Amino acid sequence: MKFFISGDIRRNDLLKLVVLLTTIFFLFLWITNLLLFLKVGFSYESVVEYYRGSEESFRSPRSYLGLLEEAHFHFFSMAVLLVTLNHLFLFTNRGSAEKLLVIVASYGSAFLDIASSWFVRYVSAEFAYLKIGSFLVLQISLLYLIIFVTYYLYRKKPEYPKSLQ
Repeated sequence: MKFFISGDIRRNDLLKLVVLLTTIFFLFLWITNLLLFLKVGFSYESVVEYYRGSEESFRSPRSYLGLLEEAHFHFFSMAVLLVTLNHLFLFTNRGSAEKLLVIVASYGSAFLDIASSWFVRYVSAEFAYLKIGSFLVLQISLLYLIIFVTYYLYRKKPEYPKSLQ
């Protein structure tokens, strides 16, 4: 990370390549995440039907084991994704308040996105709004992190964090 702070990252082509390829993989993850959510749908009714089932469309509710397997995988993968992107974001020239907002938004929305599936299924259908909202905040924060980290990597003029100026 010292390469980000000192600006030396622009002189280390292999490190730049690793970070760029990582953000490209994260971008494809972001796209596939969006496409998978389209399977569920962005309406209250479609989210409720996906998790609670529907006799009219012969859809079974999501099972406890299915939700548990999904949560198990997502807790791990989102932690890796978020620690990587937020860690890189910490070394950009953005202010502390913005960094705090992005960190809280990304981790909070990821947690609520995972938890809201359980809430819709087992607590109340009204949590479908939380599922949609947390998913959208997560997608926005991930895209912001991906774009800004990549931009910072390839910007023309070195910009140092305000704490180092």
